[in-house]
Amino acid sequence: MSTKDEPVDLTTIPVSPGGDNSDKKPEASEEQITVFHDKDNFNVKHPLMHKWTLWFTKPPSGKGDNWNDLLKEVITFNSVEEFWGVYNNIAPTSELALKSDYHLFKEGVRPEWEDVQNKHGGKWSYQFKNKHAVPIDELWLQVMLAAIGETLEEEGDGELMGVVVNVRKGFYRVGVWTRTIGKSIPGGGDGDVAGGKGRSIEKGKDILMNIGKKFKDVLKLPEGEVVEFSGHTDTKYTV
Repeated sequence: MSTKDEPVDLTTIPVSPGGDNSDKKPEASEEQITVFHDKDNFNVKHPLMHKWTLWFTKPPSGKGDNWNDLLKEVITFNSVEEFWGVYNNIAPTSELALKSDYHLFKEGVRPEWEDVQNKHGGKWSYQFKNKHAVPIDELWLQVMLAAIGETLEEEGDGELMGVVVNVRKGFYRVGVWTRTIGKSIPGGGDGDVAGGKGRSIEKGKDILMNIGKKFKDVLKLPEGEVVEFSGHTDTKYTV
């Protein structure tokens, strides 16, 4: 019997038609091909700054399911090519069943607010209510790329924990989770780091606001639309 922390095979979630070429091994004399040249037949990897884990929440059965039984760890990767190998072989968000979620978090962080690395943080989120008019697959892809490409925050900010997409009956919701709500946290240390005592509340809030603005840009939202930040326990901001 598998445990809740045991990675599961990609076949546990719906897989798009088409073969998986991610296991292709390059020959010694083969030309070096990156994913930027050929998304299916690459043989050179570009490492990411952090390792990332994809999680999947399957829809509840309605029989008193435990959250930990619904949340499944799919795979951990640390290169651009491995990301595309995963992305090209799982179901797009638009084809997921209602009450399903994808979570892409830094390795070692569970996508739940009770996790010790999340419990003092919060999230930026936005709901797309007109589901049929929203290119959710493209938007979710861009959010993931912004996360693994480290473009949602500045170097040294240290706030980004992961990104989430929720599939619900009346909307899609996309979110960005942060380590803090802009304040120091227990065990955060004395330095000018996320949660550290050396980072002022003003700077902490400015960093969060900057993340929110970048997130809003990635979602291609018009100026009048509001993206909301809420702490897992308190605090709210908007951009």
